[in-house]
Amino acid sequence: GDLTTNLRRCLNTFDLTMIGVGHMIGAGIYVTTGEVMRTLAGPSTIVSYMVSGLAALLSALCYAEFGSRYPKAGSAYTYAYVGCGEIWAFIIGWNIVLEHVLTAAAVGRTFGGYLDELLGFTVRRLTVEYARPWPWSSVDMPAATNYTSHEICVAGSNETSQERSLIAYYPDFIALFAIMTAAIFIGIGSRAAANFNSVFSTANVLVISCVVGYGITFADFGNWTNFFPCGVNGVLRGASKCFFAYVGFDGLATAGEEATNPTKQIPRATYYSMAIVTTCYALMAGTLSLMRPYNMLPDTAVYSRVFADLGAPHWVSTAIAIGAMLGILTSMIGSLFSLPRAVYAMADDGVIFGWWAKVNSWTKTPLNATISFTILAAIIAMSFELSALVDFLSIGTILAYTIVAAALIMLRYRPHPDQFNPAVMDQGGRIREGLPILSDLFRNVKPGFIILCTVIVMIVAFTGIGVLISTSYFTQPFGIVLTIFLVLLSIACVLFIDAHHQNSMDLDYKVFFVPYLPSLSLLVNILMMTQLTMMTWIRLFLWMGIGLAIYLIYGMSHSKEEVRWRDEQEKKAAKKLKHNDGTTCRVSDTSMTYTSSKKIKESRTIKNGHSKMDDKIQSNC
Repeated sequence: GDLTTNLRRCLNTFDLTMIGVGHMIGAGIYVTTGEVMRTLAGPSTIVSYMVSGLAALLSALCYAEFGSRYPKAGSAYTYAYVGCGEIWAFIIGWNIVLEHVLTAAAVGRTFGGYLDELLGFTVRRLTVEYARPWPWSSVDMPAATNYTSHEICVAGSNETSQERSLIAYYPDFIALFAIMTAAIFIGIGSRAAANFNSVFSTANVLVISCVVGYGITFADFGNWTNFFPCGVNGVLRGASKCFFAYVGFDGLATAGEEATNPTKQIPRATYYSMAIVTTCYALMAGTLSLMRPYNMLPDTAVYSRVFADLGAPHWVSTAIAIGAMLGILTSMIGSLFSLPRAVYAMADDGVIFGWWAKVNSWTKTPLNATISFTILAAIIAMSFELSALVDFLSIGTILAYTIVAAALIMLRYRPHPDQFNPAVMDQGGRIREGLPILSDLFRNVKPGFIILCTVIVMIVAFTGIGVLISTSYFTQPFGIVLTIFLVLLSIACVLFIDAHHQNSMDLDYKVFFVPYLPSLSLLVNILMMTQLTMMTWIRLFLWMGIGLAIYLIYGMSHSKEEVRWRDEQEKKAAKKLKHNDGTTCRVSDTSMTYTSSKKIKESRTIKNGHSKMDDKIQSNC
């Protein structure tokens, strides 16, 4: 890929690994684990983490290949741009921005809760008493916390969750202050942010190791007697919520423009960070499920309160709270690091306002985007309830990862210039010879088109399977027949894709077992999305409606692709007029010719300016 960038390349493999670890190990491990175990999956939360971890790993493999192909900032947005086109890229980019904003807000809110608990809830009490204006004053105060024994999935269904307000009942000024402070390190530059993140990520992993080592001494395997209290649906619902804990590995891809050797470092950092995080989650979930029965877990500060209830020394609970704050802080920095870079990539392409694409001359970071979206995340963290953000966060993220997997399949089966004769296209996307019936039937089909159609059919089949499972209709007689049909159709789609030639593009890293691994990624992601609530889907559609309105009004007319296409059309028109007239154009066409020439000159000036700026940055590095 093109390695030219306006950003400073200064991050090594360790920095990128710690960015991934810090972004993932945060609010998820300290909040999501207890919530899922208490209300959705019980001890099978361990399996839920494995399912969501598998989905994250498969997506990470796809990300690693794309990072090798296109080492530019923007994550799934950039990947969808080159694989699926501008409109799909905007949809993904819009969801990625939402992901980072909500992640920063959610972990900021959680950080405020842990710090306030260490202070004896003094900040909360004073805020409720003296600084609770509208709209917070319109929300009813919550009842006292009660975590006595309860049952979940009674009569085969999940415990009905209590309706909660979207607005919190008090403004969290600690979260506001924490996010704004973390943004200062992000704005200073990537080197300072990476150093800050690496120190706290390492400390957090050490604290987790101590928690697991001491917590296992309280293990009671009798707590695993009812390991699957909610069955398959409980595991999948838990996985869809546990996926929040893995949000962050895509932050490695957004740092592609600041890595010293992105084609090699991003795949390695992806593997390392996923291995570290998955190990930590499995150990923490297993330890908690053995320490206390799932139906007697508290709803807040799970680990510290369980240790206290089991008679552990007070310093243990304090150390856990500090470890949670370190993890949450690193996750917050990871989100705030990736957020402005995702915005920068979209603004640089012109699909959103170009003001956010400006890079500060001193810090070499997209400072305008950092300030704007940090303020947005801080306001959300101060105002909204944490529980109202997690599901909304998960669906947009999983959707982005799903499209990345689909884009990878289509790119692998797209024709590419032959490595020995660039003037000739290779066999990418063409049916293999010697296959009965298929070779003759699809020999003259446009390469890549039939792959696109097959991927769409496969996604529809996967969605049908997910709906059947989420509604439990797959246990009915007709549901069994329909499930078998959809499974066979899905297998046929994968085998049909494999019957085509892949292109010969040479990369430093490639996903193995294509199309099987990307197809498995699609299946797991779709199964998790179908487990989310209808309200979550409605919120996603509303968010996408706002984004598409922005794209239709502004992005379509200002994107680089649209500007490039208009310039080409004007050049063709000017050349045609000049050819028809012999030497000059008619007076009525002079303005158009002048405008076209002016735009061409401005375009060359901009390109030359970028080239000079790139040379200057390279010399500084």
